[in-house]
Amino acid sequence: MMKILVIQQKMIGDVLASSVICNNLKLIYPDSQVDYLVYPFTVPVLENNPNIDNIILFEDEYRKSKLALYKFLIAIRKQKYDLVIDAYGKLESNLVVAFSGAKIRIGFYKPYTNYLYSETVKEIINPTTEAGTAIENRLNLLLPLATNAKLKNKPQIFLTENEIENGKAILVKNKINFTKKLYMISVLGSGKNKTYPFPYMAKVIDRIVEKNEAVLLFNYMPSQEKEAKAVFDLCNLRTQENIKINIVSGSIREFLSITYHCDALIGNEGGAVNMAKAINKPTFTIFSTWIIKEAWNSFENEKSSISVHLKDFKPELYGSKSAKERKNEALNLYDSFIPELLFPKLELFLENN
Repeated sequence: MMKILVIQQKMIGDVLASSVICNNLKLIYPDSQVDYLVYPFTVPVLENNPNIDNIILFEDEYRKSKLALYKFLIAIRKQKYDLVIDAYGKLESNLVVAFSGAKIRIGFYKPYTNYLYSETVKEIINPTTEAGTAIENRLNLLLPLATNAKLKNKPQIFLTENEIENGKAILVKNKINFTKKLYMISVLGSGKNKTYPFPYMAKVIDRIVEKNEAVLLFNYMPSQEKEAKAVFDLCNLRTQENIKINIVSGSIREFLSITYHCDALIGNEGGAVNMAKAINKPTFTIFSTWIIKEAWNSFENEKSSISVHLKDFKPELYGSKSAKERKNEALNLYDSFIPELLFPKLELFLENN
């Protein structure tokens, strides 16, 4: 039996995107053992995935203690993997690859780490399919193994029937009116430079209620209650009456179980959007002003999956600057990303979902 290790140490969206590698490895090698190395906080999006045999955790202590890291690397070597696929390509994963002892080691092309891999793949900049470059580049890591294979490019999250029922029970307990549209609002991004400005977001939320008289849920962590309440307070009174701000998910899986019963997810680009897509929910995504949209606007169809980016409306603000350069200007660029720019597409989305 072939033993395979897939490596993706990063955020939830990245781990979910790279799970397509695991899914397709089971198609290429049905009898293989596929292990997936990730950070602990990303595990919820992988639970119950039948294509992942073991989830290997890269614990925080490995980043703080050289001895702990060394012991972990030795433990990886003892597993005697036949194949290692590195979808991360940073120092941590480079070390895992180097210690693995695997005969086949596949990663992204970088001049200074090429010697670690038996096969490297150059990342593409422009998408060639509806999946977007974030997913396409990950799937391209499988090309050395199956050049002509028909690969599945959509990440999936696997909810149990009990989880789905629990999500419904939470909504029933909170007296949700299911005769109205129910939208999950990704009201906050993962950081300030990935969060649509609060006054603008409030106007977007006002427009949603104005057009659809929908019931709205806010996606936020308990530690973000102050920020979520700040957006709530900026909404008009009619809108506030339609927001169930006190329904707060206790975990990522609970968020998924609740979102499963929503008609769509609307809001900031990030993990919540990627998770909603993975349970086949329509999404309207507001991209940060510095993120490369072509990487993460997967499966766009101008109906059930629509995204907006400032560059769509004001390309003259961008020129040839890199994403890293734009990151420092993100907040200033947001000033130009007024809600009125995205309203036409938002209203189209609301009509269809």
